[in-house]
Amino acid sequence: MNPKKLARKVLPRRGVRLAEETYRKGRVYSLQALNLFPARGLRVIGVTGTNGKTTTCNFINEMLKNAGYKTALYSTAIIEIDSQKRLNESHRTVPLTAELIGFFKDAAKAKVDFVVMEVTSMALDQHKMIGIPVEVAVMTNLSQEHLDYHGTMENYAAAKARLFNKYMHPKYAVLNRDEQWYEYFAGQASGEVISYGKDQASSVRIVNISPTTNGSDFSLEIDGKNLDAHSQLVGEFNVYNAAAAAAAGLAIGLDNQQITSGIATLKGVPGRMEKIEAGQDFEVIIDYAVTPDALAKALQATAQTTKGPPSPPPSLKLRRSRKLPPSQVLRRTRRLGRAGRVIVVFGATGDRDKSKRPLMGEVAAKYADRIFLTDDETYSEDPAAIRRAVYEGILAAGGATKTTEIGDRRRAIKAAFNDAKPGDTVLLTGIGHQTTRNMGGHEEPWNEHEVAKELLSQLTKT
Repeated sequence: MNPKKLARKVLPRRGVRLAEETYRKGRVYSLQALNLFPARGLRVIGVTGTNGKTTTCNFINEMLKNAGYKTALYSTAIIEIDSQKRLNESHRTVPLTAELIGFFKDAAKAKVDFVVMEVTSMALDQHKMIGIPVEVAVMTNLSQEHLDYHGTMENYAAAKARLFNKYMHPKYAVLNRDEQWYEYFAGQASGEVISYGKDQASSVRIVNISPTTNGSDFSLEIDGKNLDAHSQLVGEFNVYNAAAAAAAGLAIGLDNQQITSGIATLKGVPGRMEKIEAGQDFEVIIDYAVTPDALAKALQATAQTTKGPPSPPPSLKLRRSRKLPPSQVLRRTRRLGRAGRVIVVFGATGDRDKSKRPLMGEVAAKYADRIFLTDDETYSEDPAAIRRAVYEGILAAGGATKTTEIGDRRRAIKAAFNDAKPGDTVLLTGIGHQTTRNMGGHEEPWNEHEVAKELLSQLTKT
């Protein structure tokens, strides 16, 4: 019998938990000691939360680089040391302990000034952060996720709180003042609290958000001064991510110009509200969005920027003179004056929190005009059962008539593109930056960006 299973059979539950805690702490500490604690001497900024960690880390990284600092970054999408970037293809937000130690050894060897990294609740719960001195701890938000692991939202919050309390003992705690969990985390914080949000009492206050065709214009009020800022990333939730980064910048002493310049510099993050252009006459956006809250925010942001074609249009003759394919001319002419629709292609991940699946279905039914329900990553579960759980939420929210279920993801994306009209936006969620999918317990090559471009090129040729 497996030693772990044997221990769980013989020992009481609390005894098993204590044994696991002792083992994990000892193993991590031993590995850190054997490698001479490579993170010591580095200034570490840790970002946690349910959604927005990756983008917030990238905002902070750009701010620091713009201010002349040498940085290292470990995020779900990108790993970077001294401006040398590569995609994170591991499917892990926080790597295995030995890999994390290796990352810090490389960062120390490169003599970086700051390390910016995502920190998950499970990494904190499993003590992977032992030996890493976090100077600034950042919280984005807290919504339902990982309840299959933590059991309750209270346990989930308690695991996150380790980044802010005496367990990690950061000098600064950057918190979202508009979040319902703000008071809880402020009470847990062992260091100075710097808040951000729209709330009047926020240290970094968000004011005057104006969506644009290429992002958002907004102002940040810091110490009574209004800073005009622009982000190339769409959506109010990305303004919050930028504000979180600004608050982290404030904590480490960046000036106002360094903060706003850093925000403006970030062009995008792979798989995060990433636009795909292949000559099509509708918008296509790829976003990771694997939680109900993230899906809702992505759909809301998409709806805000989705517009119909200009009216009145040029004449048919003029359109033909621009060498548009006849099929596109006809489609554009038929849709005059129509408001653009939001079309979503999405599913849910197998072997993960099952309780959020119907919630994601409800969100899609509420915010999308057209739904293509498909497979995400199935892992060891029956894909039809996963889709059925999501569909229950769609049905409960009255979205059945606007939903088409196609298990094969490529066919679902193709169907969504064929359905799209000028002025529409097709939002592809769940896979994001990943280059593989776990289907039936096996990793298969999958690049959503390349799949979308290939299907779009086929469409525009017809």
